[in-house]
Amino acid sequence: MLPNVRNFQTFIFLMLPPLFWSGNAIVGRLMVGVIPPLAFNFGRWAIAFLILLPFCYKELRTLALCWPAWPRYFLLGFLGIACYNAIQYLALVTSGPINVTLVASSTPVFMLLIGRVFYGVTVRLTALVGVLLSVAGVLIVITGGDIDVLLSLRLVVGDLLMLLASLCWALYSWMLVRPKGRLNSAEPSPNWVAFLAVQIAFGAIASLGFALVEWWWLSETTMYKVDLGMTLLMSLLYVAILPGIVAFRAWGVAVERVGPSFAAIVVNLTPLLTAFFSTIFLSETPDLHHALAFVFILSGIYIFQRGR
Repeated sequence: MLPNVRNFQTFIFLMLPPLFWSGNAIVGRLMVGVIPPLAFNFGRWAIAFLILLPFCYKELRTLALCWPAWPRYFLLGFLGIACYNAIQYLALVTSGPINVTLVASSTPVFMLLIGRVFYGVTVRLTALVGVLLSVAGVLIVITGGDIDVLLSLRLVVGDLLMLLASLCWALYSWMLVRPKGRLNSAEPSPNWVAFLAVQIAFGAIASLGFALVEWWWLSETTMYKVDLGMTLLMSLLYVAILPGIVAFRAWGVAVERVGPSFAAIVVNLTPLLTAFFSTIFLSETPDLHHALAFVFILSGIYIFQRGR
């Protein structure tokens, strides 16, 4: 039985992430050649943290003293803030937004597997069939619908990176609602602003480390350049506020209310929205294999959700 999403507020929380994250993929692609991807990711989360800080700095001081809670907050920030987004921006260097968001549609598969392995969630036969269909859809994207690509292993790096990003996101989402093990009973229960801010703080620190490695790796080449200007500033503000703060808050509420697996299914609307925005802003026309892949992915998602 599908979770009850008739409540209008819950529906809004479910719809905001795919709307804003589709825009994030477009902006990430537009920033290729403007700023290195890992530097862009750090700038995004540094700005997001500075925006939230005035609203929660007193509570953050209390959380800073709660050492038993740090491992969970660090893992949430590292997986969901630093790794997922950094890998996605790296993927967008070599792969288009449509491909990246379609490959990210494999996330429900990882949600299902992690739920079974780490949290003992029962997996039925129909769910396994759905997994196979979703994987088939992802393979169609990666190969461009050409079986010879798969057989010769001529794979696009960006598509493979996005699979890794999807795994990070699935781990992050389960940890939001079902942290492994019991936390210290003395751990304070922060409001959503402080809870998100502390994740972003840890994620921004990790992102800074990634950006420094990127700078060290590329600084001796012509590949490292930053074009400062209004375009970069507006792009950073957009990805920090809407796909960052707003979408992450909405996602946190959504997974709490309807569960990670169902929330991930709704987020698979992202490829459709990305295809629409790509046509407008990037003049990228979706191909037939994109449509076929989405049919496979959507069918798989529906079937394994029916089996939950």
